[in-house]
Amino acid sequence: MKKLILLMSVLAFALVGCGDKPQPPQKLADPCFVGAPSWVLMPNVEGTIAAVGSAAKSAAGMQFTRDSAMANARSELARMIDVKVNTMMKDFTQVTGVGDAQTVDKVTSSVSKQIASQSLQGSTQKDIWMSPCGEMYVLVVLDAKKVADLTKQQVTSSLKNDAALWQQFQAQKAQDELDAAINKEFAK
Repeated sequence: MKKLILLMSVLAFALVGCGDKPQPPQKLADPCFVGAPSWVLMPNVEGTIAAVGSAAKSAAGMQFTRDSAMANARSELARMIDVKVNTMMKDFTQVTGVGDAQTVDKVTSSVSKQIASQSLQGSTQKDIWMSPCGEMYVLVVLDAKKVADLTKQQVTSSLKNDAALWQQFQAQKAQDELDAAINKEFAK
């Protein structure tokens, strides 16, 4: 019976010890995003391609700040549609010295270049928000159907151009063959 009581006491202390563990202090939310609409971090508007651009409040005025934020949002839209990326990674490690006097030097560098060039017909401002820290956020959207239609039109246009170029090539080739045959006949 004493063993049972002792076992239950140990079990009770173990359960109490496993109870509420002290929680790590919670990180305070970034004060610059207090009251931010959900689209600031996750731009999503049904039926559109959406992007957010931001710009710090400028001494040049609100219009300049808005224009900068709009430009940043449009740059993001262009990158979402088409982007060319060049990247390079360099890694260098060197050991100098002998024995206990050895030192290791390591250098890693990464370079990335992204270029986007895209016509954004119909991009419009959908919403705007000014953070408590003076940063302006602008939600810019493009109608997804219009983007798809323009892309289809560009592909169709380039196909037609390629077909026309192919026909011109074939016609020139036939003309060259005819000229060669005539020249060969007259050379006899």
